[in-house]
Amino acid sequence: MKKIEAIIKPFKLDEVKEALHEIGLQGITVTEAKGFGRQKGHTELYRGAEYVVDFLPKVKIELVIDDNLVERAIEAIQTAAHTGRIGDGKIFVSTIEEAIRIRTGERGTDAI
Repeated sequence: MKKIEAIIKPFKLDEVKEALHEIGLQGITVTEAKGFGRQKGHTELYRGAEYVVDFLPKVKIELVIDDNLVERAIEAIQTAAHTGRIGDGKIFVSTIEEAIRIRTGERGTDAI
């Protein structure tokens, strides 16, 4: 099993969710996040005063899937989240040792 974490632009969330649904993924966790990479942030003017917005709004998507779906999921996220501009985001993949469904006690891929 693998865990995929993707940090994307918030307005791309619906497209990514649809793309993942189309390849048969059942569940994802979405968290509102703030951060910056090479994008660095920007300055804004508010009531005549200039201030720096260091952290930009992002969305973090997490999903745990069977190994045979990993490449399809990565491709779906990458295609749906792509704008071609700086700040499109990142995808991280890590190995999951165990998954347990609390309600039923199922383990492994049965739990996801």
